[in-house]
Amino acid sequence: MANIKCFIGTVYGGAEALAEQLESIAQSKGHGFELYNPGSIADFVSSDVILVVTSTTGQGDIPFELESLYLALKSEFPLISNKPFAVIAMGDSGYGETYCGAGRKFRELLIELQGNEVIELLKVDASEHFDPLPVAAPWFNSLLETLDK
Repeated sequence: MANIKCFIGTVYGGAEALAEQLESIAQSKGHGFELYNPGSIADFVSSDVILVVTSTTGQGDIPFELESLYLALKSEFPLISNKPFAVIAMGDSGYGETYCGAGRKFRELLIELQGNEVIELLKVDASEHFDPLPVAAPWFNSLLETLDK
């Protein structure tokens, strides 16, 4: 079973609440799951599987706490050579081009760091889904199934 480290970027607590719900799903299926808000580079590079769950703030920006990890990763650029990762981006499509910008930025960085995206970026639109779990749970179960192979 996989040991997933989940790095959270939240503004009003929605991303953190979703990550906690995903933790329950992972643990019920025998996977390890650790929450980091924001975590360190050492936490990040020691991950078996990286999951980023982030909301978007400002003009497509990464929430403050997670932004510190993002900037440290960009600065130190630790290669994660084919390490599995997945990203859940939360946002509101009413913001146009900046919609889910934080998750998209983090995904791009993980690809630059040579990570292996094991499942496509999930965008959760707050204007359509007040509760992100019904959208995220099937996606997360697919991620877990992929990791089990």
